[in-house]
Amino acid sequence: MEIELISVLAFGFLLGMKHAIEPDHVIAVSTIASQSQKLWRASLAGVFWGIGHTATLFVVGLLLMLMKNEIPETLAMTLEFAVGIMLVYLGLNAVFQFRKRKIHAHSHTHGGVEHNHFHSHEQVSAHEHPHPRVSYLKSVFIGFVHGLAGSAAMLLLTLETVDTVWQAMSFILVFGLGTVLSMLLFTTAISVPFLMTQDKPRFHSVLIRTTGAFSAVFGVYYMYGVGVTDGLFKLWFS
Repeated sequence: MEIELISVLAFGFLLGMKHAIEPDHVIAVSTIASQSQKLWRASLAGVFWGIGHTATLFVVGLLLMLMKNEIPETLAMTLEFAVGIMLVYLGLNAVFQFRKRKIHAHSHTHGGVEHNHFHSHEQVSAHEHPHPRVSYLKSVFIGFVHGLAGSAAMLLLTLETVDTVWQAMSFILVFGLGTVLSMLLFTTAISVPFLMTQDKPRFHSVLIRTTGAFSAVFGVYYMYGVGVTDGLFKLWFS
């Protein structure tokens, strides 16, 4: 029995690693990681995404199992549709942030180290400014939205895999650990091109905007798939 449970948990861990790199997850986190100027900050963006995703699955899954209930189809699909909206927002934000904030690059020194750095003189003209940081709260929120959208499918998978509530919670936690590790590795890798092009302002700007544009386009495609192909709009107005 213990060997069987360990096998199930190992399966959950590997499934979590695979789940983390689904296109909507990868694209959303890429828009956050692309804004980092340090490798470890980009990596943490992936970790915080995994924390938000796992916490949501755990809490929603536990509540639904205790109440012996399931998420209605219309609500589940609406949450999926919300993922598309979020992707469009994240993409457009990345595309227009340079123009909106009048961002440009120049060389300067911090702590005796000279490097190129993007910033804005939207409010002041001096070159004294703090380094912008990746929003970990935004990463958690992205994971939260993805967790809500995937909670229905996760609950079904869990109930088909295990027999008791504590086994189900263990499965979801191990699954979440797999997503955290996978997203940590991915965001670390995806941030490298952005970090390596910081001394090439034009190319760096194009890279970020391209990532944002791809996110926005994919978000529209995602909403079309859920709304039209999967029939959410019909459910809304039926």
